[in-house]
Amino acid sequence: MSAPVTRRPRLGFLGVGWIGRHRMQALVKEAQVDVIGVADPSEAAAEAARALAPGCERVDSLDALLALSPDGVVIATPSAVHAEQSIQALERGVAVFCQKPLGRTAHEVRRVVEAARRSDVLLGVDFSYRYAEGLRRLRAHHQSGALGHVHAVNLVFHNAYGPDKPWFYDASLAGGGCVMDLGIHLVDLALWVLDFPAVRRVSSQRFAQGRPLRGREEGVEDYAAALLELEGGTAVQLACSWKLSAGCDAVIEASFYGTEGGVSFRNVNGSFYDFTADAFRGTGRERLADPPDGWGGRAAVDWATRLARGERFTPENEQLIQVAETLDRLYA
Repeated sequence: MSAPVTRRPRLGFLGVGWIGRHRMQALVKEAQVDVIGVADPSEAAAEAARALAPGCERVDSLDALLALSPDGVVIATPSAVHAEQSIQALERGVAVFCQKPLGRTAHEVRRVVEAARRSDVLLGVDFSYRYAEGLRRLRAHHQSGALGHVHAVNLVFHNAYGPDKPWFYDASLAGGGCVMDLGIHLVDLALWVLDFPAVRRVSSQRFAQGRPLRGREEGVEDYAAALLELEGGTAVQLACSWKLSAGCDAVIEASFYGTEGGVSFRNVNGSFYDFTADAFRGTGRERLADPPDGWGGRAAVDWATRLARGERFTPENEQLIQVAETLDRLYA
């Protein structure tokens, strides 16, 4: 097992398409890291990534990347291989920062978390919305007690488009459709804001081009609606979709309503990146956060900062299993 990192972390990047390069750019610009290698089957993508980190080596596999002895790897590959690639790195004592989903099922996620625990190395997942300023202020507002008892949560993520990679539409590769792609963020942020209460009951409906789906094997969903009952009776309504005629690029909202007030995080003018956060009390409104806010790479930067401090496995990784178990129940 590698020794604790007490210097600039040496990182390898597995998968450097758009999201992988975006995370690399954030890490190079905002964290004290050295990029030592990239691996991607696309020569164009690999060379674009190397332009962000001149001098880093291009290799052809995760094995070759691990042979460079990195302190950590950033994984941005198709969902079907996230779990196995993460486990392979963790078992070598290498820290992992992986795109969501960490696994297609709770079983896969649990295996990754157990590998991180056994090796006692840092594991991070790119639940990027946790790092948006508006959501952080929303969570702090709730934790101050200003909402009283939260009894209702409304979550929405409608995307007027759909993924541009064919594997997203293969349930065996992606693990699911818009729920796995977008709904996972909604489930995570709701549980995160509320400090991960137990999920008591789940009911859901999924559709593919208007046709109801009964199981994952029938295909990937492009629309889903769900109701979750949390410990304490909190009702969570969730809706997410691909290619929905919503009149704009995206509709994104996370609203929490309690006995003393409410709070809401919403995108601005259909943007995927610009958000406001507001607190409500009766008919009154207080603005908590406004754009602009460059939040996209903050999860990766936080992981790298923790790696540089020598941090290792944290019990908070158990939360990843709870999110995955909730998604399994949405698909059941």
